[in-house]
Amino acid sequence: MRNKGGKGLSLARRLYTSRTLGLVLGLLCVSAAMYPLDPPLWVWALMLFNGLLWPHLAFQWARRSSVPYHAEHRNLLVDAFMGGFWVAAMHFNPLPSATTISMMAMNNVAIGGLRFLAAGLAAQILGIGVGLVVFAPAFIPQTSPLQLYACLPLLMLYPLALGWICFRQAYTLGLHKRELLALSRTDSLTGLLNHGAWKDQLEIEFQRCRRQQQGAAIALIDIDHFKAINDTYGHVAGDIVLRQLSKMLKQNLRAADVAGRYGGDEFCVILPDLPLFNAAQAMEALRERFATLGYEQNPALKVSLSIGLAAYDPAHGDATRWLNDADQALYEAKASGRNRVICNSDDRPKREVLDSV
Repeated sequence: MRNKGGKGLSLARRLYTSRTLGLVLGLLCVSAAMYPLDPPLWVWALMLFNGLLWPHLAFQWARRSSVPYHAEHRNLLVDAFMGGFWVAAMHFNPLPSATTISMMAMNNVAIGGLRFLAAGLAAQILGIGVGLVVFAPAFIPQTSPLQLYACLPLLMLYPLALGWICFRQAYTLGLHKRELLALSRTDSLTGLLNHGAWKDQLEIEFQRCRRQQQGAAIALIDIDHFKAINDTYGHVAGDIVLRQLSKMLKQNLRAADVAGRYGGDEFCVILPDLPLFNAAQAMEALRERFATLGYEQNPALKVSLSIGLAAYDPAHGDATRWLNDADQALYEAKASGRNRVICNSDDRPKREVLDSV
């Protein structure tokens, strides 16, 4: 219900602006058509009410309603009914009548599509029927020059205003869509790419390397004994460690590098256009900096990293093979004592090892 209400209030605010402008311009159009007919005073009073007071009353009705969305749809049907009523009152004067009907139809289809267009058309027909009962049925086949000029502001300004409102709405929806897409690709704790998003980037980098015949490296990073950190210091401390590592990755990597949280306490980095040796140096510097970090809440807490690196190899059949090489290097880093960087080099039997002394 809150979502429906929020949507209705937003709709009511948008329509308040367009309704106010449209009915003021419509008042000018209808008045020019009604003046030669010498209508009674109550008709002038109804025109002034419909053109000047109804937009504000309709907005307050929607704003104070328990379901503003439904109230605003009722307001739109009232608009359509009154439009049909004035068409009959003008004795179907061609240009003012066509202008009134088309502007109402444009508004309804913009708000609710073809279904609401049909509902608005039914309300207009009902309004025409009531108008024929109130006023003697007649038809004025010609539009005077004055009536033509009175219709021009509505024909020119109202579509422009409605188009601008629709553009702003589409822009806002597009912005929200991009924000939701970014959130769906981001790990909420660390702010890095999540598992799926990072693997998508890995596939893109793999195809780029294959297409341009250029090198790159990927790194898998594991926080040593992370379960023991959670068990000893608590999950809050564990989250702090994860955020510290993500912060350090953002601060120390190049703009072209792509970091993500692979899952749990494991992180991943794509290092485009970087030879394996240089990538190893960068990861070793990261490992050393991270090992020196202190934690005010837990002074005794010391954390180290195990890192596995793999270079792009043209012999890889797909990105998964490349990732498997990095995973194997990480496995060896942990198996050989942790707190070190191990590279899965192009020479398969040979391993480059960088560890702390």
